[in-house]
This record gives sequence, C-alpha cells and structure tokens, in this order.
Amino acid sequence: MRSWVKKYRTYIPKPVWRILSYIRHRWFETCAQDSYAQNGEDLILDWYLGDKQTGFYVDVGAHHPKRYSNTYRLYRRGWKGINIDANPGSMRMFQRLRPRDINVEAAINSVSQELTFHIFKEPGLNTFDKNLALRHVDEGRSIIKKVAIVTVPLAELLDQYVPHNTKIDLLTIDVEGLDYDVLKSNDWGRYLPAYILIECIGVSSLDEVRSLDVTKFLSKYHYSSVAKSTHTVLYKRVQHEINDSPEGSRS
Repeated sequence: MRSWVKKYRTYIPKPVWRILSYIRHRWFETCAQDSYAQNGEDLILDWYLGDKQTGFYVDVGAHHPKRYSNTYRLYRRGWKGINIDANPGSMRMFQRLRPRDINVEAAINSVSQELTFHIFKEPGLNTFDKNLALRHVDEGRSIIKKVAIVTVPLAELLDQYVPHNTKIDLLTIDVEGLDYDVLKSNDWGRYLPAYILIECIGVSSLDEVRSLDVTKFLSKYHYSSVAKSTHTVLYKRVQHEINDSPEGSRS
C-alpha cells in the first residue's frame, strides 16, 4: 500500500473507507483483478464459478486468512466455509479476519495418530512430511521447532462442522506432502465437492497430472482435471457421469 494511503487511512472511519475502496475498485480499476492465491488459483476458480455469489468451501491447510489463500477472494464475494490448519495459534488471525467462517486448528490425515509437525520461519513450508522437511533444510531453510500433533480424518471433522443440508462447492488442499492422505480420509459417500484444488508441486503439464495417484483416486468419484496453475491442479466433478447422491451435500 502506498505510504500516503497508509498515512491518511488512519483518519478515515472504517465505514467510509470501505465505501471509498468499493468505488475505487468498482469504477477506477475495472481492468484489474485482485488475486490472493499464490499462483492465481482464485482467478482460475472465477472462470469456472462465474458470478456465483454464495457458496461453501473447505480449505485444508488454509495457512493465512489472506496470504496465499485460495478462498479469500470467494469470502470477499460472500462465500463462507471451514478453514483448517495445523499450525499452533493459526486460527487467531482467521477468527479476526474471517469471522463468517468456521475456523478450526487441526491436522488432517487418513488415520488418527500422533505425527511430528516441522515448523519453519516461513509458515508456508510447515509440514508433517519428514523427507520434505529435510529437503527444505538442504535448501537453506531452518526448522524453528517440532511439535507432536494428533491428526484426525477429514470425514470426522466434516461430520462435526459442516451444517446439515449444506453442499460443499469447493475443497482446497495444500498440506505440503500429505494431500493424498487427506483425500483418503474423506467420506466420499457423503461429501462430494463440485471442485477440488490440490497442490501438485513438480508437475509441469496436464499430461503428467493424469498419471498422479490423486488423479487416479479422484477419477473413481467422477472427477477430471480441468486446469492447472504453477503448483496446483483443479479437478471438476463431471456431471453427466453422476448417478449417485446429490453432489457435495451433507444430509
């Protein structure tokens, strides 16, 4: 933010500032689009979701309410959902900046067990994957501390927090190496999001995406990869193949 904006914002009441910000974005920056995701994933979602003003997301490995967030752009639009992150104390900022959401400090895995969480100075690198943590160390990153955390399956958490008769429009997963375990921990008979975003680092093309274990797993539930950013793949549930329960809803 420009220094003069920071200086004068302190003298402007918040309601007035919101109105001025809306006018600026609506009328004077019509060609610009705000992206909060790491590599424009939220703008890719916009293309598929259109102007859908309300919806429900589940953000596993949410990291930060705004920074590198695949869901904050949707939150600003009027969506709400569940933010989940294992980093101790991570939900304090979510409670302040995303009050409409359900904010849960938890670690997701295919089974409930105690795992070691490697915490780095850059929170985006935090991981339960020991090999991935060691690679970060080899690249010059330092582990601040290690914390033992008991994991829970995603289905168990969704049973607890997803409101009844709520359709999950988007599931986004970014858990530094344990994405497949998170997928396996879902109850696919009950929770079938319309779209799924998964971090797939090291995959350079959609042809490579088709050979991934997560792609093969999701294909069993009628998901197909439809788009890719630098590090993330977007999967869409193919409607014409579906003959089962209502998509993504909790009954």
